[in-house]
Amino acid sequence: MSYKIPMGPYHPGLEEPYKLDMICEGETVLDAKLHIGFNFRGIEHLAETRNHIQVIALMERVCGICSFIHTLTLCRAMEGVAGVTAPPRAQYIRVIMAELERLHSHVLWAGIAAKLMGFKTMFMACFEIREKIMDILAAISGNRVNYSMNRIGGVNRDITDPASILKMVEALEGEMARTVIPIFTTSRTARSRCAGIGVLTKEQAVSLGVVGPVARASGLPQDLRKDAPYAAYAELDFDVPVQPDGDVRARLLVRALEIMESCKILRQALAKLPPGEFNTGEEKFNFITGTSTARVEAPRGEVMYSVSWKEGSRNPARVHVRTPTYVVMPAIRWMVKGARLADTPLIQASIDPCYSCTDR
Repeated sequence: MSYKIPMGPYHPGLEEPYKLDMICEGETVLDAKLHIGFNFRGIEHLAETRNHIQVIALMERVCGICSFIHTLTLCRAMEGVAGVTAPPRAQYIRVIMAELERLHSHVLWAGIAAKLMGFKTMFMACFEIREKIMDILAAISGNRVNYSMNRIGGVNRDITDPASILKMVEALEGEMARTVIPIFTTSRTARSRCAGIGVLTKEQAVSLGVVGPVARASGLPQDLRKDAPYAAYAELDFDVPVQPDGDVRARLLVRALEIMESCKILRQALAKLPPGEFNTGEEKFNFITGTSTARVEAPRGEVMYSVSWKEGSRNPARVHVRTPTYVVMPAIRWMVKGARLADTPLIQASIDPCYSCTDR
């Protein structure tokens, strides 16, 4: 006899407002139905009431962890409508900030995943490393979150001492190589809790259109930094980690390997940081009538912004956002089918969901 177990909208593993109704037989999940829409901030509508400077501060608050990525994507879209190109130094600074934010997101997720496994020692180790990443972000921008770095035509702040930032990044890379990567890749706890759990096959990943680490963990080598390079990524050498198994362990390994690739990108970007201006210096822009879109590889996958403008208007006519969680979250239904009920919190956490930025 089957029965229904509702999980959420007050989630036991994640502070995210969503609900998963699971149909179970004994301890096995037969099917699941996802419910979202518990949170609504009206950010896209508010964007239509802000000018081109105010809207950047607004969209920075779509997501606390990926605040830089959201303003980067927005500014790239607005640069398309205004016909503006950021100078080379700004492009490199954007890469540096984006990769630091990727490190922050992946290490934070690793800590939460460790906690859900019952691996509290690893949780504390991850959060200690997270603090060091936030120290680097604060050294560059002055803020630990909501960095206020992006503007149309570049960035607001320069990196005046790349050598000191590089030294911090190299120390961080060494600590990750000594601690996070070996434990997550060799630990018996991680293997027993993650291997063969929450499988999403390559065929399912293609049919569902998943993005980011979830797609790469199911054998899909897709990454906008390689497939459609933006900022300075075309000038940097790095690999895109891919795992074929599609389980929780594969998603863990992809993010762990991406941490090392981000450190490699940061070393190159800081060493090759070109001289010159870090923004165009303009305050007023001539926006044309039209729509411009921009895509960026966020820590969770592809973020897309569409910005529409009417010539002569102070405010955008429309700002539309598509976050990676929006396209990844339907895959949870297929991941939990056949799983043990006790494994479902970790399976859901393995997609690194951000339902708050999906329910804008």
